[in-house]
Amino acid sequence: MTLEIAYTAIAHASGGGRDGHVRSEDDRLDFDTRPPKELGGSGEGTNPEQLFAAGFAACFLSAMHGAGKKLGVDTADSSVSASVGIGSNGDGGYGLAVELDIYTPNVEPERRQELADAAHHVCPYSNATRGNVEVTLTLVD
Repeated sequence: MTLEIAYTAIAHASGGGRDGHVRSEDDRLDFDTRPPKELGGSGEGTNPEQLFAAGFAACFLSAMHGAGKKLGVDTADSSVSASVGIGSNGDGGYGLAVELDIYTPNVEPERRQELADAAHHVCPYSNATRGNVEVTLTLVD
């Protein structure tokens, strides 16, 4: 697959990685990272899973708006919450699991799954994780 790259984000990590510092090339992001308490850290900063959850939620919501236009459904007031879990993959490494809670108050109940599936098909995060990360789409009222 060949991509026509329209934009490239650049971020730098320094220090101890999860216990270090991240900064985007344009300085819009610039903060310390800390492991969560559940992974033995202080929990006093953000962590990669939170950043991934924020990116996935925002990207998926954008994909829903685009898919909604094509499907002729009203995605105004919709929202997406992403839960990103990290744990041992049983093979000496770690893996992620994602649950997307999808709220679409202006979409007819019988069309909500169709919209979620269409967004999941076009979302870059969904495409990047497909086959590698378990992603669960949950429709919420």
